[in-house]
Amino acid sequence: MTGMIVALNSTVCDIYFEEELPSVFEILILETEEKELYFETRKQLDEHLVRAVALGYMQGVKKGMQVRRTFEPINVPVGEETLGRIFNALGGTIDAKGDAFSHYESVFEPSLGVSAQSGTVNIYETGIKIIDLLAPFIQGGKVGLFGGAGVGKTVLLMEFIFKSITLHHGVSVFAGIGERIREGHELYAQMLESGVMEKTIMVFGQMNEAPGIRYRAPLTALTMSEYFRDKEHKDVLLLVDNIYRFIQAGQEISTLLGRIPSRVGYQPTLSNEIAELEERIASTPEGSITSVQAVYVPADDITDPGVASVFAHLDTSIILSRSYAAKGLYPSIDPLESHSKLLDPLIVGDEHYRVAKEVKEMLAKYKELQDIITMLGMQQLSHEDRLIVTRARKLEKFLTQPFFVTESFTGRKGKSVPLSDTIAGCEKIISGEMDAIDESRFYMIGTIDEADL
Repeated sequence: MTGMIVALNSTVCDIYFEEELPSVFEILILETEEKELYFETRKQLDEHLVRAVALGYMQGVKKGMQVRRTFEPINVPVGEETLGRIFNALGGTIDAKGDAFSHYESVFEPSLGVSAQSGTVNIYETGIKIIDLLAPFIQGGKVGLFGGAGVGKTVLLMEFIFKSITLHHGVSVFAGIGERIREGHELYAQMLESGVMEKTIMVFGQMNEAPGIRYRAPLTALTMSEYFRDKEHKDVLLLVDNIYRFIQAGQEISTLLGRIPSRVGYQPTLSNEIAELEERIASTPEGSITSVQAVYVPADDITDPGVASVFAHLDTSIILSRSYAAKGLYPSIDPLESHSKLLDPLIVGDEHYRVAKEVKEMLAKYKELQDIITMLGMQQLSHEDRLIVTRARKLEKFLTQPFFVTESFTGRKGKSVPLSDTIAGCEKIISGEMDAIDESRFYMIGTIDEADL
């Protein structure tokens, strides 16, 4: 059964069908001698017309061309055969290794019912000191990684992939939305070099592709993740870089479909689109999907409606700070702004909660004193305040850490630190046990014993 293109505007086409109309989200295919172009139906205009979004380049498309119905939505490959492979948002391979797969699933699946979800709360240790101590991840939770350009979001995501495979022996699925081709290629090369690619799946909706492609990339990655959670009963780490590009792609589609924009030009369906994606990220008693989502913050404005719409779904927020990066403190995570719902004495235990609270209080006091230090110098502070400043500076440096994925750039061997060692190290600094050691000894180390050698 075929239809005919009767109008087109950018990546949107109106298609006429003489008989039965295609359902919403059905895939239509335009075939020419040069290429095969997919469309996704988004709106039924009347009893003969549908409006569809192109999932590819529109060059050469014109009125009168015929499209073929498939009677299906987007289906993507799932299963063990997909590990170590790279896909586009339509489930096609882009690594030149063939595309023969046994199982396919629709990208449109309902979220898990409440009774099917796991009700337990467990810490997902990352081996990264500042995160495990001050903003711990929940296994099966959602983590937002907020920061402007150039503060280290992608490096952190790559380190999470490395840790999830080496520490948790799970599977990682990476969704690159709006990525530059160069970044995707570099990431793939680094995954190969670090030896984690065989347990990783990469899905890309590249920066130069149509908004329909970029919009579907996270759903494709999520569908592949759900298979490993539900069928293989594994713990999956789903990384999304960058969820804000998903919002932008939805905004572009909304504009092309002629919807009236909402606040700051965002689509009126913004909250619903985010919820449809986020609510499918959940855990069962047998398997889990832990999601880490990089969130670009336009103009470093955390109140932007697009950014704020993601906040409501997150269990943990990691705020990357430009000022910490300028001081050479990596990972450049702001310890005072970052937070987690998990940081509760009933969940993490009294000792972890107490040490985390004392670390935050000491760093907050140091921040208050910084203006006085700048104007008058350290000597004008009381003895107690000088002690707080020196210990806070040691805490800042102790919470830095070399990463495995940056070994080749920094020359420093990557470190993974158990949470118990991080708590013990911070406690020694707070108590004054390490007062005699120079603060430079705490920079880019693993456990506290390395400073005391």
